[in-house]
Amino acid sequence: MPKKLPYGQCNFANIIASNYAYVDKTRYIELLENENNSYQFLLRPRRFGKSLFLTMLENYYSLNTKDRFDALFGGLYIGKNPTAEQGTYAVMEFDFSGLDTDSREDFKKTFLNIVESRVIRFLQDYKNIFSNAEHDIKTIEEKYSGIDSLNVAYNAARGAGVPIFVLIDEYDHFANKLVAMGSAYMDVIQEDGLVRSFYEALKRETKSSIKRIFITGVSPMMINDMASGFNMAANLSLLPQYNEMFGFTREEVEWLIAETGIDKNWIKVDMEAYYNGYMFNEDGGNKVYNSQMVLYFFDQLQRLKKLPKQIVDDNLKTDYGRLRRLVGNGRNKDKILKIMIDGGIDEDIAERFSVGDLQDEEYLVSLLFYLGMLTVGKTSDGTTRLTIPNYSIKTLYWEYMASYLKNMEDGAVDTHELAEKVKSMALDGDLMPYMDYFTENVLKRLSNRDLQKFDEKYIKVMMLTNLFVSPLYLPVSEDENIHGYSDIYLQKHPAMQGAVKYEYILEIKYAKTDATETDVAAKFAEAEAQIQKYKKDPRFAGRSDLKLAALVFKGKGDVDVQFYQT
Repeated sequence: MPKKLPYGQCNFANIIASNYAYVDKTRYIELLENENNSYQFLLRPRRFGKSLFLTMLENYYSLNTKDRFDALFGGLYIGKNPTAEQGTYAVMEFDFSGLDTDSREDFKKTFLNIVESRVIRFLQDYKNIFSNAEHDIKTIEEKYSGIDSLNVAYNAARGAGVPIFVLIDEYDHFANKLVAMGSAYMDVIQEDGLVRSFYEALKRETKSSIKRIFITGVSPMMINDMASGFNMAANLSLLPQYNEMFGFTREEVEWLIAETGIDKNWIKVDMEAYYNGYMFNEDGGNKVYNSQMVLYFFDQLQRLKKLPKQIVDDNLKTDYGRLRRLVGNGRNKDKILKIMIDGGIDEDIAERFSVGDLQDEEYLVSLLFYLGMLTVGKTSDGTTRLTIPNYSIKTLYWEYMASYLKNMEDGAVDTHELAEKVKSMALDGDLMPYMDYFTENVLKRLSNRDLQKFDEKYIKVMMLTNLFVSPLYLPVSEDENIHGYSDIYLQKHPAMQGAVKYEYILEIKYAKTDATETDVAAKFAEAEAQIQKYKKDPRFAGRSDLKLAALVFKGKGDVDVQFYQT
């Protein structure tokens, strides 16, 4: 009997009890417990399974689930290799993902409410151990609210002689929104600020009842900005042994397919190209998939019994919408464009940085890494190459570029009209209406400053951004061919096979405004030589539904097109 797919599930005990498939990450308990520093934080992009991991830790270490150890963990790695501290803690957990950031007052109110409610729940959960739990809860409600309520919980644990394990999920979830509100962010993390006071209260108690802390989030920015407020925790994020702790390896994805009974015949896309590609240390071993992307895709397969039209989870776009808010100055915009054009950038990853550092391009790149929009590629000569992880993340860059194009001073691109031009390409094999639209409505609107950056790669990014609008194609940049890499391969969306008649390979060249006819002819000759190689690829040879075209752009808006037979 296949197990259920755990899409949308983040409660470990429920997953085990309700016959969901669980990708076993319990071996990392052993590693974390053996670290010299028992106060730890580990950062990963959103939707990598961090919340589920924390509930797994809670069930493993809590005194309340000690007697259920075999039922919960018996079939997992840690069930056969338990550690000395299993079932020895009162676990106090905080989740800051639901804070109201509409105003400073709303944030303050909901932050304090979360702290207080979690402390009360902590006392309720362990009332069999804390003999005065009911009295302590009443004391909080009448006298010690908000952050002060922590001291009541500490006294209860000390009195019972029980150590506390603090788990904090999404510690920085609210940070970006507060940054957008101006000084609100610094107000809560500076000395005597609300958030800093909370972490200082935790830090003080590490001298007594708090023996372990584990924190997850996305970026190190807030921990660094709090400075001495919480400077004793070890950052494990970039260590190679934790590379695969969150997300799924290829082997784990194959196990999940088998365990949940997914028909492989439904999987008609290259999952590795769309969802894989993440490395958090060059020596980390295996690349990992974004687990939420994979589970969303499998959920759609199971529901539809075929490939879905939407293969990128829309929630991902929402999560990474913050890119537009964080880019800021012109230099950073240029940096984003460079990453899009080159597919990555050579830059070392900063383990710590502050909100004020984001005006520096170096730290913006590090933030993109922590957000999951860049990942560790190959390293040479001591320089780290950060690359765009996969196709799904490329679409987020295209979304960003599309918003940039829409906000140009002299008008926005009409996406409906653009989609109609792409539809003409798909059904009629007519490329020219799209090319005319692209040159008139995109290239000719670009500023003279943009023109200074013009080259083949720049134009290619503009085209990919526009072609992404249509659901008929999955545009591929630098498609790997047995004879090289084509600039743009417009492949049919696998779920739209019946609606698309023609695919395209487009080779792009650029000549300056003052280029002669001889110069343009040389560009066409260069493009033709490449196309003649590409069409020998077994995927393309002899196909009547494949259009091969060389596009030679001249100056800001002129383009010549030549077609070639397969």
